[in-house]
Amino acid sequence: MRNTPFTDREQLEFARLQAQGTLAGARASVYDASMVRISKYFDVKRDAYGREYMEVYFDGIALLRLVMTNKGTAFTPEERVNLGLDGLLPPQVNTMDQQLARVYGGFRREPTPIAKYQYLRALQERNEILYYALLNRHLGEMLPIVYTPTVGEAVQQFNFLYQSARGVSFSPVNIDRAERVLASFPWEDVRMIVATDSSAILGIGDQGYGGLAIPIGKLALYTAGGGVSPFHTMPVVLDVGTDRADLIEDPFYLGVRQRRLRGDAYFDFFDRFVDAVKSSCPRAVIQWEDLSKEAAFSVLDRYRKVIPSFNDDIQGTGAVTLAGVVAACRLRGERLRDQAVVIHGAGAGGVGVAWAICQGMLREGLTEDEALARIFVLDSKGLLAKDRPMEEYKRKFAQDPAKIAAWKKAGAVPTLLETLENTRATVLLGLSGQPRSFSEPVIKAMAANTPRPVIFALSNPTSACEALPEEILALTEGRALVATGSPFPPVELDGKTLPIGQGNNAFIFPGLGFGSILSDAREITDGMVLAAAYALVDYTAEKHLDKGLIYPPVEELQEVSTRVAIAVIRAAFEDGVARSKKVDSGNVEAYVKARFWQPKYLPFVRG
Repeated sequence: MRNTPFTDREQLEFARLQAQGTLAGARASVYDASMVRISKYFDVKRDAYGREYMEVYFDGIALLRLVMTNKGTAFTPEERVNLGLDGLLPPQVNTMDQQLARVYGGFRREPTPIAKYQYLRALQERNEILYYALLNRHLGEMLPIVYTPTVGEAVQQFNFLYQSARGVSFSPVNIDRAERVLASFPWEDVRMIVATDSSAILGIGDQGYGGLAIPIGKLALYTAGGGVSPFHTMPVVLDVGTDRADLIEDPFYLGVRQRRLRGDAYFDFFDRFVDAVKSSCPRAVIQWEDLSKEAAFSVLDRYRKVIPSFNDDIQGTGAVTLAGVVAACRLRGERLRDQAVVIHGAGAGGVGVAWAICQGMLREGLTEDEALARIFVLDSKGLLAKDRPMEEYKRKFAQDPAKIAAWKKAGAVPTLLETLENTRATVLLGLSGQPRSFSEPVIKAMAANTPRPVIFALSNPTSACEALPEEILALTEGRALVATGSPFPPVELDGKTLPIGQGNNAFIFPGLGFGSILSDAREITDGMVLAAAYALVDYTAEKHLDKGLIYPPVEELQEVSTRVAIAVIRAAFEDGVARSKKVDSGNVEAYVKARFWQPKYLPFVRG
């Protein structure tokens, strides 16, 4: 697909062809897997020369009110006359660059991160093409606004910030009409769905209906960073209730006012949703997002072979953390299989990381028992051991009690500090959601264990981070290899500038989803997830490891996502789950790059 704007001469030629009625009617499907109409309101087609244009089925003020058809001041004089817009816009016709200068100036004038977030959301609800063009141009600056950490604040204030409807809401009120609900959605070829029940948002817990801000933000990154066309995405909130009395009693609360569904009622709700998606959006991929640790593993296991789906908190977090740890090991000239890894936090993210680290050690030749013996996971009660009561999903990563019987410890269950001292840990990964839980003794213990300790404080948002990077580096005399979940600036120490890697899931999930779409995978396999992780490792090693970076800058997200998508497609074919007939091992890279969506204005024709 062409991603450059039409020149003035091409616009005039296009207008001539339109007047002559010689435009071709072939649809310009982004993914070439379906000829269904993109929307009931418009369609993208190609003219006789293969150039794209948009055929719209309405005109006048309605064009300025639908976010995907509003070009604002960029409508040409001919379009204004032909589409009933004459006099409805200022006289000046602007280029996209002129529009971008205007809206970027407005963004910079907003005084706080949450005000900037609301400014961008308002732009998205006014002119979605321009919104993505702005994100593409300033992705490094704006990613912390549309995603972590600011999106956490937006979730908490959702009921007060709400202005416009976006996405689809399922609740006990309408789940019996799920297929009819999906039929109301404006895009008719949905390929990527991000769905949350809002029970475990970031590190801030149950947020009820406000969790919808997370799928909106995630899908913005699928498009701006991962090449997925916004014409094919759908944010979903599965509003099964909330256990927070303050939300239920809040007069401004927008969700259903009831306690959360549990047990059979909860899974019956999810079954109805998945069945409706299979029927109405047969090629869609679902990303499960911010489900409680009790539900996350059950939902993934229940549906991963029913519909192509993955859980970003489990698999995305695991993959991005594995990539960072492997990169750190390469930087130290060591192997992952030789590390003693302590994971502080045994929720969906922590256990997902334990799984990924185990898979990485298997890849380097250890047996599963040997790998599990080098991975130590702690929950809020301390180290997981097999003689302790615990949730079933944790049990695989519990240690043999005989192994820790001789440890030096004050109580029956080893603490974080005792685990670090007894294991001589070389890697410490924080996914606990407990702020400042990496105390001075904890960090100093890591510094005593190894010359260059790997310490990742990955909990989001920033307020939940286990330790500040400057604290870790100061207490380790600048020797630690540090990464965080939210963005932090470089640390100045002893005249040196030390970069802080961001273990951001955005390096994984956009490319994983895009590759799954392009391969038309019937299932998202563990092999595809691990392929995404090692594509990130290889990219970092090639571009940045010699500069001491263990993660790339977020400004390179599109390049990373392209690499990840290529690796995921190849893994889908290797695992026998790819259904696409359009791509094969010889044309994967070209296929991905040709379908990587970029924001541009198309000429409009009244259908």
